[in-house]
Amino acid sequence: MRDLVARGVEVVPASGNTACFMDALCRSFGTSGAFIGENGGVYRIGYGGKVNISGDQSICWDALAALQSYYMPRGIKLDLFSPQYRYSDLAFARTVPIKDIEELLRDYPVRVVDTGFAVHLQSPEVDKGRGFIKLTKDMGLETTDFLVIGDGMNDIPMLELAGVSVAVGNAHPDTRAKADYITKSRYGDGFVEAIHHYSSYFLERLRSTTI
Repeated sequence: MRDLVARGVEVVPASGNTACFMDALCRSFGTSGAFIGENGGVYRIGYGGKVNISGDQSICWDALAALQSYYMPRGIKLDLFSPQYRYSDLAFARTVPIKDIEELLRDYPVRVVDTGFAVHLQSPEVDKGRGFIKLTKDMGLETTDFLVIGDGMNDIPMLELAGVSVAVGNAHPDTRAKADYITKSRYGDGFVEAIHHYSSYFLERLRSTTI
């Protein structure tokens, strides 16, 4: 990724992680500081830019309270992931069945997102695709200017909007179905494979890449 940045490619990390984590990630990569966080619930353009927030986190807190009321009497404590640093969604460890969570929250106006790493509670109007559209508009770009690399189902809205879409070898089957190219390698090795596969293409035809 540092090599891409050195060659003038705009690299934009996109994740379910918090804004402060994404800021640290951008600094370690040496990017311009643009990112998408909280699965599209927050985004930023540049290090000095405003963190833009979408969605209503209060409905996520209401849904979380309902889950805690159900699980705590059963001796199960949900392991929350940095709620004090989240602006749009809430996330916790995948220690209870996702189907049970969806059933418990069927009457709540929230989307339950299983990223494979955590369970997220989000406003229905929030996803990575919508965050991607807002970010690229503010950057003066189109979503089709980007090469998008993903693995989870939460990446599908971005893959559908990208100029080129890639799924790494460990990607969910639904994610693989939306990709122009599926790497043979998994995880980080799959990312490297994708960059090598498309190197000449996106340097000639695309101005930006996002992961």
